[in-house]
Amino acid sequence: MNDEIKQWIYRYIDAYHTVTRRVNARIRESIDEGLTGEQFQILRLIDGQPCCTSTYLSEALCVGKSSITAMINRLAEAGIIERTRDENDRRLVYLTITENGRGIYQTAEEKVLEVISPYLTNFDKDKVEQFITMFERLAELMQEPGGRSE
Repeated sequence: MNDEIKQWIYRYIDAYHTVTRRVNARIRESIDEGLTGEQFQILRLIDGQPCCTSTYLSEALCVGKSSITAMINRLAEAGIIERTRDENDRRLVYLTITENGRGIYQTAEEKVLEVISPYLTNFDKDKVEQFITMFERLAELMQEPGGRSE
């Protein structure tokens, strides 16, 4: 591996850690709904997936099923989400946001948007679009075996 690639990797790692730590800290401070950042992300994923399962969440968040189960249990006990069994296959359990959870999620979402939007407005619209497109492409590559698209 050449030195230029090493430098790119180190710069990426340094910037990634700084951004994620600071954004997560600011999100945690802003969400006074009693949600953690991970719980907010779970609600966001459930909201965007018509038939959301714990397996989907586990894969999307790259965490073990036991960790997801514990998080789901806490959200269910708090009345934020509910479980519904599939009528045709009782093994399948779908997760949905309750009416109470919807209000909590929407309030938290507004606060997250307020935290992140000032940073993005420091850049031209085309630069933000380019950055997000490239970052999404990196995310796609990370999901491919060996990090390469076929």
